[in-house]
Amino acid sequence: MTDLQGRTVLITGGAQGLGAEAGRVAVEAGARVVLTDVLEDEGRLTVEKLGEAARFVRHDVTSEQDWRRVVAFAVAEFGGVDGLVNNAGVSGGSHLLEEQSVDEFRRVIDTNLTGVFLGMRTVIPLMRERGGGSIVNVSSAAGLMGLAMTAGYGAAKWGVRGLTKVGAVELGTARIRVNSVHPGMIYTPMTARVGIERGEGKYPNTPMGRVGEAPEIAEAVAFLLSDAASYITGAELAVDGGWTTGPTVPRLLGR
Repeated sequence: MTDLQGRTVLITGGAQGLGAEAGRVAVEAGARVVLTDVLEDEGRLTVEKLGEAARFVRHDVTSEQDWRRVVAFAVAEFGGVDGLVNNAGVSGGSHLLEEQSVDEFRRVIDTNLTGVFLGMRTVIPLMRERGGGSIVNVSSAAGLMGLAMTAGYGAAKWGVRGLTKVGAVELGTARIRVNSVHPGMIYTPMTARVGIERGEGKYPNTPMGRVGEAPEIAEAVAFLLSDAASYITGAELAVDGGWTTGPTVPRLLGR
């Protein structure tokens, strides 16, 4: 198991889904975690299950003031921030580019991209003082390829990918590593509501023929937070069952 003993990790969008699972894996690896979200009831229930090593704070990632407050809380509770997981995001719905409203486009960009920028900017000085750290930005398969009907979401996730590269270049000598994780279709309570099913053969769009599970993303995040990834920065890790590698050809494979 990835070793995060003695580390403090701040995870946004941590009330449920991928963020909550990342918190669980981090705690099991020895970390203390601060989960943040706008979903207060769900967030408090999640940290209650995780035990004494976890805390919850309500947090709007688009707010500079909230970022300062949350980081100050992490310092007061656990002494600092060694890892940041920028996971919070919104989907923005499914619209053709010409049909997505400007207001909706801006809302998605503000949460999914500006929120990541604010998080990075807020923790960098603290990480410099501590001699280093690890930032993991959760992008998407939609940040590696053009995906129809995701104008705002896709633009934001490509932006997260680019911002990650800039951070890696600027912060390498400060021993602050910055990487992005790109989940494909993952089974969560949210995707289940739109008909996504788990299990072998349930998702033929990927070479592996299935959707991913939240722990598979969380383990990748924990790896990048840990010293096992000490020489990895600026990387984009696709955890997508091969979805972004190329189209599947079932008939050619005898399926």
